[in-house]
Amino acid sequence: MEKKIELKITKEISRRDILFSMVRMPNSELLQVGSSDFKLYGFDLSNEKSEPIAEGLAHDSYVTGVARTEAFLVTSSYDQRLVWWSMESGKPIRTVDNAHPRFIRDVQASPDGKWIVSVGDDMIARVWESSSGKLRYELHGHPTETPHHYPSMLYACAVSPDSQHIATVDRIGTILIWRSEDGRQVAKLEASEMYTWDAKQRRHSIGGIRSVAFSPDGRHLAVGGMGQVGNIDHLDGKARVEIFAWQDGERTHSYGDNSFKGLVESLAFHPNGEWLVAAGGDNSGFLMFFDLADNKKSFRDEKAPMHIHSVAVNESGDSIYAVGHGKIARWTVSAVHE
Repeated sequence: MEKKIELKITKEISRRDILFSMVRMPNSELLQVGSSDFKLYGFDLSNEKSEPIAEGLAHDSYVTGVARTEAFLVTSSYDQRLVWWSMESGKPIRTVDNAHPRFIRDVQASPDGKWIVSVGDDMIARVWESSSGKLRYELHGHPTETPHHYPSMLYACAVSPDSQHIATVDRIGTILIWRSEDGRQVAKLEASEMYTWDAKQRRHSIGGIRSVAFSPDGRHLAVGGMGQVGNIDHLDGKARVEIFAWQDGERTHSYGDNSFKGLVESLAFHPNGEWLVAAGGDNSGFLMFFDLADNKKSFRDEKAPMHIHSVAVNESGDSIYAVGHGKIARWTVSAVHE
């Protein structure tokens, strides 16, 4: 029987900026959000007011990532910095300048809170001690150039629920999995359909894997991006999601014939793995829901009021939070029983 859910937008906050990154604080509706105006904002969606409850400035460019440990928030930016923020005071307490020599695209924290991982356009992933900001080691393995000799990009990273593995993904569709204990590469996967090269009109590439997430049991790895593009000046490729049983090196699901066009910018699993939500957009935005018991198509497609850059699901799986172009939104989710 096909899975069915009901969705309803129950909160919208309009903004003038673009919200690139977000982390939700546990068992709450408090979102920490990174902005195009270089600031970190706190929003409590349980509050009737739409204004941020906190804001801080410590970057000189877009805040592209927000990660959470027990004591700190850590933000990443195109300004090549990582900034540690005190959870207690909300103030920046540590800055690592030149954490990457090029744009930093993402930062994630290990669930055990001991370390964070950052990725940037230098094509290196770096693992840092969360308590001290000390660099533990670097992960080298992604090619610095595309097959057509243009600079590549390392877009996103994820950490397994048991904190034992790190996944990193790039512009040409390469997925590398590393053991967090010592930084050894343990698997390599490919999602090459998410990379388009236009050899005729623009001599340029587009796409890449833009999002990655481990399933709650750690057995599957989902990646998101966009399928092959006809006109690379527009995001007119079909939104695409692929899922791997990564320890076996097996692609188990490939969702490419979807209702929406554009990039899958963020992925989040239901806490018990009941479904996977993919979020992103082109000129507009979308949510797509996938049941891993069905490897053919999404079971629910939903237009979003904005292009989404980051999505999160709460502990009970009945609320979805998203941030993106000019808006923050919350959906309530309920199962349909027939």
